Amino acid sequence: MKASILAAGVLCAATMATAETPVLTVLTYDSFVSEWGPGPVVEKAFEAACACDLQFVGAGDGAALLARVQLEGAASAADIVLGLDTNLTAQAAATGLFAPHGVTATTALPVPFADPMFLPYDWGWFAFVYDKTKLATPPASFEALAASDVKIVIQDPRSSTPGLGLLMWVKTAYGDRAAEIWAGLADNIVTVTPGWSEAYGLFLEGEADMVLSYTTSPAYHLIAEQDDSKAAAPFSEGHYLQVEVAGKLAATDQPALADAFLAFMLSEGFQSAIPTTNWMYPAVTPAAGLPEGFESLHPATSLLMTADEAMAVRAGALAEWQAALAR
Repeated sequence: MKASILAAGVLCAATMATAETPVLTVLTYDSFVSEWGPGPVVEKAFEAACACDLQFVGAGDGAALLARVQLEGAASAADIVLGLDTNLTAQAAATGLFAPHGVTATTALPVPFADPMFLPYDWGWFAFVYDKTKLATPPASFEALAASDVKIVIQDPRSSTPGLGLLMWVKTAYGDRAAEIWAGLADNIVTVTPGWSEAYGLFLEGEADMVLSYTTSPAYHLIAEQDDSKAAAPFSEGHYLQVEVAGKLAATDQPALADAFLAFMLSEGFQSAIPTTNWMYPAVTPAAGLPEGFESLHPATSLLMTADEAMAVRAGALAEWQAALAR
C-alpha cells in the first residue's frame, strides 16, 4: 500500500514538473529538423539556457510554412515560424498573424535588411549545381540552358522557397521576357518536386544533369564527404539572393520565450551551426569564421527584389511558369 502511494506521489511530481516546463514550438522546414540539419544542435544549445522544451515541427518545404499558418490562423500551435524568406515576408506580414520582434542586431548580410516582423538567420545565392565528372561544360545562362539538352530538376514555387526563388530569379533577370525563357526551359525540366530535399536526391541519383540549389551546396560535398566533383554553374545574368527569416506569431502563449529564441537565433550558439548543417551563410559571422569552400562562388552580380516587389509580381510569375510547363 505504501509502495503504491509512493509511486503515485512520484508520478504526480513528475507530471507537475513536466507541466511547469514551458514549451516553445517552432514551425520550420523538414531539412532544418533532420538529423543532419541545424535543429538538433540548436535545440540542445537553446534548452541549455532557457529551462524550456524547444520543439521543432517540420512542415514540408519553406513556402508550405506560410500556407499552413494561414490555414491554422490564430489557432496555430506554433510560436515561431522559421524558414520563410523575403519573397514571402510581405505576404506573411499582410496576414496579421505575426508580431514585431523588437530585436536590434548587426548582421553580415550582403544587402541592407530591416524588417520589424522578421529576423534573418542565414542567406545564400541560388544556383544550378552539377557534377563536373558528368557535365564538362555547364550552361552559363538561362538562355544557354534553354538551348541545350541538359536535364534539370527544380522545386515547386507553391511549396518551396527555392522554387519560388527561381521564379523571382528569372523574372528579375528577364522581366517581360520571363515567359519566353520558361517556354524554352520547359523541355529541360525532368520533374518538379515539392521541396529541395527531393530534388537534390534525384540529382544525386543521376536522374538529372543539374539541380536548383545554392552556390554553397558543393561545400557540403567538399567538407562532409571530401568530394570535389560538384560545382555551381555561374550564370551571366547574376544569381538571385535568398535571405531566410523567422517570425513570432502574434497568438503565441509564450511571447517572452519566443523573444528569447529570436534573440538567441542571432547568437554564436545558433549562428555557428548554420554553415555546416544548413549549408548557408550565417546572418552573423561566427567567431571562427567560415569553413573552407564557402568562397567557391561569389557571384559578380546579386539579384534581389524587395519584399513588396516580390509580392506584386508573384502571381504573374507563377502564371507564366504554369503556362510554360502545361504545354
